[in-house]
Amino acid sequence: MRLYSHRLLPALLAVAALAPSRLPAATPARPPNIVVILADDFGVGDIQASYPENKVATPTLDRLVRQGMSFTDAHSGSAVCTPTRYGLLTGRYAWRSRLQEWVLAAYEPPLIAADRPTVPGFLQQQGYRTLCIGKWHLGWEWPGPQPSRMTEPPNDQKKLEWDFTKPIRSGPTTRGFNYYFGPDVPNFPPFTFIENDRVVVQPTDRYKAEASQGVVLPRGFEGSPSAPGWQFDAILPELTRRAVRQIHDLAKQDQPFFLYFALTSPHEPVSPSKEFRGRSGIAPIADFLMETDWSVGELMKALDDAGIAKDTLVIFTADNGHSHYTGWEQLIAAGHKPSGPYRGHKGDIWEGGHRVPLIARWPGRVAANVTNPQLVCLTDAFATVAELVGANLPAAAAEDSFSFLPMMLGTPPKSPRRTALVSHSNPGEFAYREGPWKLVFRHRGTLKDSRGKPTVPELYNLETDVAEQTDQSAQQPEMVGRLRENLAQLIARGSSRGVQGSSNDTPVRFDITQATRWGPAVK
Repeated sequence: MRLYSHRLLPALLAVAALAPSRLPAATPARPPNIVVILADDFGVGDIQASYPENKVATPTLDRLVRQGMSFTDAHSGSAVCTPTRYGLLTGRYAWRSRLQEWVLAAYEPPLIAADRPTVPGFLQQQGYRTLCIGKWHLGWEWPGPQPSRMTEPPNDQKKLEWDFTKPIRSGPTTRGFNYYFGPDVPNFPPFTFIENDRVVVQPTDRYKAEASQGVVLPRGFEGSPSAPGWQFDAILPELTRRAVRQIHDLAKQDQPFFLYFALTSPHEPVSPSKEFRGRSGIAPIADFLMETDWSVGELMKALDDAGIAKDTLVIFTADNGHSHYTGWEQLIAAGHKPSGPYRGHKGDIWEGGHRVPLIARWPGRVAANVTNPQLVCLTDAFATVAELVGANLPAAAAEDSFSFLPMMLGTPPKSPRRTALVSHSNPGEFAYREGPWKLVFRHRGTLKDSRGKPTVPELYNLETDVAEQTDQSAQQPEMVGRLRENLAQLIARGSSRGVQGSSNDTPVRFDITQATRWGPAVK
């Protein structure tokens, strides 16, 4: 007996009737498999097919561009890791949570509340098997003599003792996934793999940074728990092997699946495996980009070999822009621009911090080798898969999610599309976008010096100034006022979609720099 909802077939038939020229004659008897590949610190300019003058070869992703639809105005929910992952899986901007800057530190508790609906949990209810392989970085309840805590100083809990022999509570398998395998965060302890809620190899050794292991190593965690013989260059190959194996196993089952493949590359530690070391002729970071492309290629090949490529929607994207501290200068010197024509990089409120590649491939359903200028955010994944399987979004959930399925399929939209975007930087700066206009609220100098002080509004027109070089706030005061008011309303109502009963977990201010990393809980 199939395990998916009987409501799906009518919904898919309706889609077929709306766009017969785009869809195959035979409507699938079950909803498609869904594979979301999230690269880590992969810039909008890092796919060579999209920016032919760039210098790092990406043959797999170039082929994916030819086979799918590239969204050219796609954005991560944040310019850094944890907040984007939160937004992707919940359909909610992470600044609505208590985390107001940076990412989850080592051993901090879960950011996704136990009762919050997630994409994988929602798909489980629609009959999907759900898997997460790769980087989690959304927190756990680590076992030990003390609980995991939200601490103001970054990584303040690294000096505490934890009991890795016990199950780790409140991880991926409690947030909607049937299965998890990964290193949690490759540059955070414990340096070992976790499967479901158990450490695979006990971290009985102590980590020591050795130059032979790569560049941008986590030297601040020397002495932290590590599995014996732990090697950073083995992480990506092992994750890739696991994902490929799962695809072949899942293809034999009469059940659709959702695979969230959260790559650990090209994030630091920059540690390409031996086969890719030196291949680019540029720098280790370029080698790691090439290995990232290889990993995606292995998954695409697995879908082909398993005979399920036509039954699978694949989305490739990234959590934020390319990192500026892992070899940026060497890439620029070689003529490779990780952010393309855009200003900034990972962590920034500028476009290079949060504009990301987003390619969708579904053979016979999504048009091939085309670009789409529709504004998209990774928080839109929830509404998109809900429409895909013909089910309603859960109440008071996915507050900042708009379906882009009609744009992929070329069908009339059934609900409002995204017309505005809120962006967020590593130190907690906000930006608000409507049409070509982007209003940025910058800090006054460093985060430390800015805390509690008013932010500085700057206005840019991305249609005429894609590099965000000319501040027009003085010339366009009415536009500044209108965008400012719209952002204030969007924040205050707790939702971009006007979801009833929505609210923020902490007081959120864009006009004043936040006082602390963790905002106080709303009583």
